Amino acid sequence: MRLKLAPMIMLLILPSFCWAGVNEAWTNLVRTKGSPKYYPNVVSELLEDGLYFTSIPYLKEYLTRGGSQNNQKVDLLIDKVVTKVGVRQFEVLPTNVLERTKAPIMRYILAKKSFRVGNYERALNYLNGTIPRNHPAKPFALLLEGSIFSILGKTKSSVAAFKNCVSETKDQMNRADDENRLRQLAINRDYCIVGIARAKFAGKDFDEANLSYLDLPKDSYVWPEILFEEAWNSFYQRDYNRTLGKLVTYKAPIMNFVFNPEVEVLRSLTYMELCLFEDAKKVVDEFYRTYQEDTLAVKSFLNKYGKDYKYFYLLAKSTLNGKRSGNRLLNKLMQNVVKDAAYTELLQSFNLGRDEIQLVKSLGNGKMRKVFASNLREALLLQRDLIGAYVRKTLHLNMDLLDKSFEGMTYIKLEVLGRRKKQLYYSEEPFNRNRGDIKYLKRSEKQYFWTFNGEFWADELGDYVFSLKSECD
Repeated sequence: MRLKLAPMIMLLILPSFCWAGVNEAWTNLVRTKGSPKYYPNVVSELLEDGLYFTSIPYLKEYLTRGGSQNNQKVDLLIDKVVTKVGVRQFEVLPTNVLERTKAPIMRYILAKKSFRVGNYERALNYLNGTIPRNHPAKPFALLLEGSIFSILGKTKSSVAAFKNCVSETKDQMNRADDENRLRQLAINRDYCIVGIARAKFAGKDFDEANLSYLDLPKDSYVWPEILFEEAWNSFYQRDYNRTLGKLVTYKAPIMNFVFNPEVEVLRSLTYMELCLFEDAKKVVDEFYRTYQEDTLAVKSFLNKYGKDYKYFYLLAKSTLNGKRSGNRLLNKLMQNVVKDAAYTELLQSFNLGRDEIQLVKSLGNGKMRKVFASNLREALLLQRDLIGAYVRKTLHLNMDLLDKSFEGMTYIKLEVLGRRKKQLYYSEEPFNRNRGDIKYLKRSEKQYFWTFNGEFWADELGDYVFSLKSECD
């Protein structure tokens, strides 16, 4: 006998608010005909009820109209809002407006803006002593500081900043109680770990860089992208078999979302350095077959949609929902975009803002509800366009990367022809095409030999090493 179960009734229960504080702040604002003097009070009350995105236009207007000159209360509000909604909402403001507040988070934003235009000394001045320890922006500021020192060739200062970054980030991770915040900190920590290796690589200390790269665990979000860097480090160590081993990992099915055409350039270049000219030529020819036509199609697509940020936002959204276009390259690029940490952060902020819609609708005061709804819509539309702009920018950067890779492949193809010709003219012995032997492997006492049978193991990715003999004279 089958039992008849009562239907399950699901109720969506929204949190209830009295809105007393918001109503009072709103009344003062209306009474003074919208005086910016009362904007901070409105923002403060909105934050009490979790309306962070709704408060953004008030903060921007307050700053634009000359507010927050040595106002610690407003600086604290700014810190709270930006930490919650992300820095990009405020990066669009002019520098002279951002400088009107001494909020530590704004000093970080100013440093980022200066960094992007190559004004590194000014960026360091914004960071110098302005962001205290334990502040939410401190880990990210240290990452930026370490990157600047590395670009300026100050390796010791760069390594010190990255080590401080790792320590500070771990401390804040131990106190984090928000899943999104914890994810952001984990990614920042890992980029600081990698930053140490990058600084040593930039300083041409390849042996130390190799050891530092090993400090990043393979379950890290950023691990797939640094395999390419490790491969270059091995290349400069003239350990070409290890370079090829790092690069072959990108052929694993679990890595099929990664897009970096320079992987194939380095692969071909490495074969060329081993004088395996036929292998180098095959990589070049396959690269052209794979990317040449699709690249032209994607460029045409980008020209067609220009700066239609809404379209690019929707394109990424459809990719997340499993939809694909007819262009294999575009599909690959979009898979790479939607797995990117920056895109994820932007989207999560957008979803956070959308959660405020129902709260605003529950306001009893009709005029206040209408104004707040308009403010929220303004902030959400900007966030949507920020996402679309990021998607578009990433696609354009990838096209530039492909152009650069085509140039590299053309050079390699010509160089291979020249070297093969020289080899044919001057070689006195027939070529020996034995493909590999364990005797060509280089390994330390801490590394073990494991036979490769054609499969990829999740805990062994990135540790493959080829055993090819150089055919150079």
